[in-house]
Amino acid sequence: MTIMIIDYGAGNIANVMKAIASTGLSAKLSHDPSEILAADGVVLPGVGAYGAAMSALKERHLIGPLQAYAKSGKPLLGVCLGMQLLFERSTEFGETAGLGIIPGDVVTLPQQQGYKVPQMGWNQNQVRQLNPITSTLNDTYTYFVHSFYVRTTPQYIAATVDYGQIEIPSVVVNDSGNVIGAQFHPEKSGKDGLLVWQSFKEMVDDK
Repeated sequence: MTIMIIDYGAGNIANVMKAIASTGLSAKLSHDPSEILAADGVVLPGVGAYGAAMSALKERHLIGPLQAYAKSGKPLLGVCLGMQLLFERSTEFGETAGLGIIPGDVVTLPQQQGYKVPQMGWNQNQVRQLNPITSTLNDTYTYFVHSFYVRTTPQYIAATVDYGQIEIPSVVVNDSGNVIGAQFHPEKSGKDGLLVWQSFKEMVDDK
């Protein structure tokens, strides 16, 4: 099995590779569209600003290949900013178009008394839809670092966390079920995070 981690200068690469290796899979960094399209599974990591990340994907001619890969039915997992890039647009520093793989917008977390922005730390997941990634997540705590969150319709929300009065989608999924995004960092979420990577391995094995 070949797992490609998208190499575009905006990812938490080393930790992601270690986490995938813990499942027994080997992963390769790539920004080669042909390698990505041929992969059995793809991981889109991400940290930093939305606009800069989309510019980096565009410069490497990866937008079309990622959109095509999502339509192929093979598993694609977006992590943190990588999850947010799956959506149609972000309002960070103005409006920026995203990959458009899942309908919805990325908007700023509002200020709330007693709750800091960014959300930084552990929060408890509540599963809304069962899928391979959420099968081990209900009531578990995972690690978040983000100032923006996804606003979308319930059909694309597989799990949530509460942050004050805001219900934040923590896991999202496309209509076909092969594209999943995690707002939290599985690679920083201890044993429960490792189970997410194991579940992704099983998705790849089943394809």
